Amino acid sequence: MERFNPQDIAFFDATRTGQMVSRLTNDIQEFKSSFKLVISQGLKSVTQTIGCLVSLYLVSPKLTSLMCLVMPFLVGTGAYIGSYLRKLSQKAQEQIAKATCLADEALGNIRTVKAFAMEDLEINFFSQEVDEASSMSQILGFGIGIFQGLSNFSLNCVVLGTICVSGMMLAKEQLRAGDLMSFLVATQTVQRSLANISITLGQVIRGISSGSRVFEFLTLQSNIPIQGGFQIPSHVLVGQVQFDNIDFSYPTRPGQVVLHNFNLTLPASKMVAIVGQSGTGKSTIASLLERFYDPDSGIITLDGYDIRTLDPQWLRSHVIGYISQEPVLFGTSIKENIRFGKPDASDEEVYEAARQANADGFIQSFPDGYMTIVGERGMSLSGGQRQRIAIARALIKNPCILVLDEATSALDAESEKMVQDALDHIQKGRTVLVIAHRLSSIKAADVICVLANGCMKEVGTHAELMKRGGLYAELVRRQTSEETIM
Repeated sequence: MERFNPQDIAFFDATRTGQMVSRLTNDIQEFKSSFKLVISQGLKSVTQTIGCLVSLYLVSPKLTSLMCLVMPFLVGTGAYIGSYLRKLSQKAQEQIAKATCLADEALGNIRTVKAFAMEDLEINFFSQEVDEASSMSQILGFGIGIFQGLSNFSLNCVVLGTICVSGMMLAKEQLRAGDLMSFLVATQTVQRSLANISITLGQVIRGISSGSRVFEFLTLQSNIPIQGGFQIPSHVLVGQVQFDNIDFSYPTRPGQVVLHNFNLTLPASKMVAIVGQSGTGKSTIASLLERFYDPDSGIITLDGYDIRTLDPQWLRSHVIGYISQEPVLFGTSIKENIRFGKPDASDEEVYEAARQANADGFIQSFPDGYMTIVGERGMSLSGGQRQRIAIARALIKNPCILVLDEATSALDAESEKMVQDALDHIQKGRTVLVIAHRLSSIKAADVICVLANGCMKEVGTHAELMKRGGLYAELVRRQTSEETIM
């Protein structure tokens, strides 16, 4: 059974969620309905037409030949009109996808919409897109109606023409009365069958345009395969990472260089922190390590192996544990959210991961414990609780490398302390890459790298960089003064 090819992150950067949802729901349903109609009605009408045409030819080859002379013209005209209707149907489907996008974004960000009292504006935007989709669908329906009406009119003209010619042949005694009646009955059957085919074609036109949008996803190949490649045996895996002369631009912004001639080493079992102002490419480094993207030039190695030769699925599911600034949970139980990091994990492994993440205490305080439903995107939990569950989710697979992408910057002081305690505990014995916003949390890092304009500007320990009095020292002074004012 054919399935959708998993796509890389670049695809999702360029494709809106609503468009994908529309293709996976509306378009598939439209294609399925058309396919069922073709099987149930189309095959019946086609076989009926072929059988009756054979009967007509046996009764009167001359009349059948005359009738078939006009068929190529009708088929050609129908194909021309059908191609126009297919394009119109595709535009209507794309417009429906636009409306779906708006609804998906508004519902997914409903708290923001309500916080700015933008309900009426979002409703107006959605109504405009729906009205446009309705207008295009009406035009499409009108076009299909004209197509079917012209088809039936043309077929009736063929039948009438056949009756006139057969009447003249009967008058000249070139055709017997019984053969004439048989011929007329078969002609009417052909006409009804072709009329049914015409009606079926109207639905098929919709189905073809929907199917083309679906099969576009089916045939789309990912630039980064989801699996396939070498796996480093666990007993020899050390966890040393090397970024060597990396240049990178996002596929959606090819003209904007994010990293240029970037070099960085993550020593095994050491903590390396990357700091810098927003937009300097810090999170991009984590994305490249996860192989969400491939660099435009340069090489990234894990224990000396080019990560492009390694199995991406193995790399993400066994080697790297990723904890982001705003982790998203699924609308299921806490236990299943933690087990998401390792689907075959036992309950005891789930509990142990929660204890390591300093999450077991608050989980046990809930009436349903680990079976507590966290709600959509985990919004029924606090930020600190979501973060600790995300840490447990990353820990349950016992990763060799931990990537902390500003994991505490969005938390209040109390939650930050609890999360930081958990992070301090789990970092031991692992290679850790910390992308930091709050510089106070990385003073103990073995190496601190200062990034600016996509290039490495300074490297050293906290004490060394403060003594140097460069960009890092300036960032620390600025952040310290801001915290003092607050």
